[in-house]
Amino acid sequence: MLTHPKVRLSFIHLYGIERGGSLMARYMPITGIDCQIASLLIDTDAPVDVLHETAAYRIRSVTQLLETLSVAEGVGRDALLLQDFARVLAIPLRDGCDLMDVIGRRLQPQ
Repeated sequence: MLTHPKVRLSFIHLYGIERGGSLMARYMPITGIDCQIASLLIDTDAPVDVLHETAAYRIRSVTQLLETLSVAEGVGRDALLLQDFARVLAIPLRDGCDLMDVIGRRLQPQ
């Protein structure tokens, strides 16, 4: 029998993991997505090195593209193109920040 996704998500949040006196859900939805049922989740129990590697990859990708744009000829003159780049780059940057937030919580003294 399948349960409705909202019920499952509530179950995940209800049975979170106790860490250092605060409750952190095992699966944390990434921020910035405007939908009521989260579909992209961070496993807060993943090894810290895996969380860090994933965050670093996303942040490095944004950095590399921004560095490329900063030296590109003519791109800075197209406001619409820059706005599109900003929207696209915000996604992996936000993901990386969410992952770093999980790492920070995990590294707090117990």
